[in-house]
Amino acid sequence: MEFVWGRYSGLFYSAAGCMIFYSLSIWHNSYWLLPSFAAVFLFALGVFDYSQKKRAVLGNFPLVGRFRFIFESIRPELRQYFWEGDNDELPYSRNQRAMVYQRSKKILAARPFGSDEDQYVEDFNWLNHSINPTKIEDDDFRIEVGEGENKYSMSVLNISGTSFGSISPRAIQSFSAGAKKGGFAHNTGEGSLSKYHQAGGGDTIWQISTGYFGCRTQDGKFDENLFSAKAQLPQVKMVEIKLSQGAKPGHGGMLLGAKVSPEIAETRNVEPFKDVISPHKHSEFSTPEELLYFAKKLRELSGGKPVGIKLCIGHPWEFTAIVKAMVQSQISLDFITVDGSEGGTGAAPVEFTDHLGSPLRDAIVFVDNALIGAGLRDRVKIGASGKIVSAYDIVRVCAIGADWCNMARPFMFSIGCIQARDCASGHCPTGIATMDKKRYRVIDIEDRAARAFNFQKNTRFALKELLEAAGLNHPSELNRRHIVRRLSASQIKLADQIYPKVTDGALLRGEHVEDERLNVYWKRVDKSSFHPVN
Repeated sequence: MEFVWGRYSGLFYSAAGCMIFYSLSIWHNSYWLLPSFAAVFLFALGVFDYSQKKRAVLGNFPLVGRFRFIFESIRPELRQYFWEGDNDELPYSRNQRAMVYQRSKKILAARPFGSDEDQYVEDFNWLNHSINPTKIEDDDFRIEVGEGENKYSMSVLNISGTSFGSISPRAIQSFSAGAKKGGFAHNTGEGSLSKYHQAGGGDTIWQISTGYFGCRTQDGKFDENLFSAKAQLPQVKMVEIKLSQGAKPGHGGMLLGAKVSPEIAETRNVEPFKDVISPHKHSEFSTPEELLYFAKKLRELSGGKPVGIKLCIGHPWEFTAIVKAMVQSQISLDFITVDGSEGGTGAAPVEFTDHLGSPLRDAIVFVDNALIGAGLRDRVKIGASGKIVSAYDIVRVCAIGADWCNMARPFMFSIGCIQARDCASGHCPTGIATMDKKRYRVIDIEDRAARAFNFQKNTRFALKELLEAAGLNHPSELNRRHIVRRLSASQIKLADQIYPKVTDGALLRGEHVEDERLNVYWKRVDKSSFHPVN
């Protein structure tokens, strides 16, 4: 019975099938030959499973063991469609995705019967409302970034870095066309400004990373002429120097040679069909002061357009050194995009995505405090990115220090992403995160651009309603006193009571501040090094 019902039942039944079907084909009808051939194939496959030594499960359970690999391969789909809870965030919940889909299709994203959130669990948070609500006529909230005639009026919600190569041509053009329709910005990601960004026509933030793609010499150095020619295009509104990415800080990106088509090679100014590896750090600067002079150079080469940095906060002394350098050199960045460690990526080492870098909210508070303490907060604006999806998420991060928000994955949802989490394979089922023409052919640019536009517009409208309920007129009026957080079943505090506070210019005056990181490192850092002085 062990042989029949146990580990080798697959072999037994396939062998029995061979004999039974073959006998039937001889004595009754030749049509039974076909199932007999199938049984022979299965028996041979079972013998192979039994003989091989690479997979222990198949060796001990010939044929039957293959069901284990079949079910394992479709486990994500089974979980997503049948067993995933509405609030299971992996990394975005079904409720979050449904909200984006509904807003992108102009379907009312309302929830009947009441909240399904447990409002008494630790870390539950909310926005305090007013008994005297306001009435906002225009929800096109804008933030002025930079100075002079080329300053940019930034929307409160924009598309975060999505590189051509990681994202398909039609998806890139859909994003850019949607941004043009809605008057918001699309960040190129480190893959450079492509012809698909330009075809879409939307306001563009050109991201310059360690590989200097699109503005590099053949040996990977920064090319001033190539940069200036593109940066002065009217479509390019700002320039962002990428220092690190939240999902994989300190880790250079890599695009394998097989994916480096002539089109991508032309966009990035690299050789086709050769591995493209982004260095871990920039070659144009090695100190905070050199970083600021590089930013100043980019500002001049672009015709005075706003220039800032994007980073995930790591060692607190490094960012403190950048702020100190702005004070010492009198050269300011126009903006700082803070990327949280919960941010997305096409692919990254598991340890990097899970345990490296500061989460978004903690990082925003630190950056905000540092700029306030140095007297730079009015001059330097703060953008936020990292798992922001709803209007309340925007309210929350703006209340603790951000001026605007960027989203990437929610905008991907808006144009059809189903969170298959197969971005690195090139087999994206929706044609968004792939360079396979047979897959991305299904993306209708006009339709998906409208969806991206709808999502941004309807999220802004939801933001407007939240601000009205809180008695405010603009996201810039939000502060840490507006957000409440439950610390335990019996204790709640305002965000203003939880996070450390810094008064304007306190660091310049040598005053003690609540943020101990600034107390410890402000006097120990200098524009000449990212490392603290002993």
